[in-house]
Amino acid sequence: MTTNTTTIEPKSPVKSLSPLGIARKKFLKNKLAMISLVFLIIVIILTLLAPFLAPHLSPIPDIKKVNISKMSIPPNGEHILGTDKSGRDVMTRLLYGGQISLLIGISSTAIVIFLGTLVGSIAGFFGGFVDGLLMRFTDFVLTFPFLIFVIVLNTILHGRVNGLWVLIGVIGLLTWGGVARIVRSKILAEKENDYVLAAISIGCSPIKVITKHLLPNVMSTIIVQSTLLFASLIIAETGLSFLGFGVPQQTPSWGNMLAFANEPDVLQGKPWIWMPPALAITFVILSINFVGEGLKDAFNPKSLR
Repeated sequence: MTTNTTTIEPKSPVKSLSPLGIARKKFLKNKLAMISLVFLIIVIILTLLAPFLAPHLSPIPDIKKVNISKMSIPPNGEHILGTDKSGRDVMTRLLYGGQISLLIGISSTAIVIFLGTLVGSIAGFFGGFVDGLLMRFTDFVLTFPFLIFVIVLNTILHGRVNGLWVLIGVIGLLTWGGVARIVRSKILAEKENDYVLAAISIGCSPIKVITKHLLPNVMSTIIVQSTLLFASLIIAETGLSFLGFGVPQQTPSWGNMLAFANEPDVLQGKPWIWMPPALAITFVILSINFVGEGLKDAFNPKSLR
């Protein structure tokens, strides 16, 4: 009598993805977010290559010169997007203006994220008196009249310092309150976990606990907030420049270009002057929001997609 024995080979363990790997995989599957990201990368590259792509007004200082002989020319073979009321090439100013608008958005977002994360993490970790003091200061920042302060500061410092960096500084210093509140709430929830309590019990310094244990676990929230802030701060620059209190008028930006729409004859009969920056702002803001929503969905552990 013979017996057949079968051997069962052990299965190789299935490699599990880290939370970051899962989020990356989910984000790459989001077609709308990926298309928006590619569009943003193309826009950034085009603006960075403005000195090489701008067909007419080069080098950079020439974009501020007025050419009376070419005022308000409609789009043609020589000027693809026409010229504005000062005779400046719209395509050239659109490319260089993108540099300024994106620079303001990126720089202001960096300042806001840094200050908001710093204040929120300290307030959430220490709690008590420190938390109360920092949150009352945050409330003051949130209720501060942003527009009035920008107008007053722009009037005081007009012609004395670079208005572009003044605008970046003011936007950054007055809009970090929301990020601080979000980071604080996440830190308050996260610091009650066992691994944080263990790190504190073995004598880790507060700086090490915050930077090594708490912030990495709230970084997904910070990343999502930074993308949404990026879009809102570009809108803030556009609105201020449209009203004449943002980027100096001689410096090209999408907001300054859009300010020509204030004039009825331009708004009704010369759409080539204001439509390009309006479309650029619209599509860039939509793309940033789609990327932000994609990141939010990717980092959400309850998402089914």
